[in-house]
Amino acid sequence: MRTVTLGIASRETINRRLLRALDNEAQGTFISFESPELLFKVISGKRWELLKLMMGAEPMTIREAARRMERDVKAVHTDVQALLKAGILQKTDKGLIVFPFDAMRVDFLLKAA
Repeated sequence: MRTVTLGIASRETINRRLLRALDNEAQGTFISFESPELLFKVISGKRWELLKLMMGAEPMTIREAARRMERDVKAVHTDVQALLKAGILQKTDKGLIVFPFDAMRVDFLLKAA
């Protein structure tokens, strides 16, 4: 099962992961955001639904994703563009969109300042 972890990470944490990966230490797959606010801005409620729909699914067109979600194609297109820009969704050579993971973990800690 391919799992991606979405989380909050500082530049230092990301650099440490990179150095460990360069030493052939498995790190898993991470997509990191600078703050919880940015994570929730990029992944709104409808975008969570889109990711759940695409999780473990074959690549598809934006039109097909919109049809399955019973949403407007233009709105889904806007969401797809944001998720592509964040590196969460990917495009295939044929221009289809894909979320290449079977599971997604969200990991961050909020604490008092």
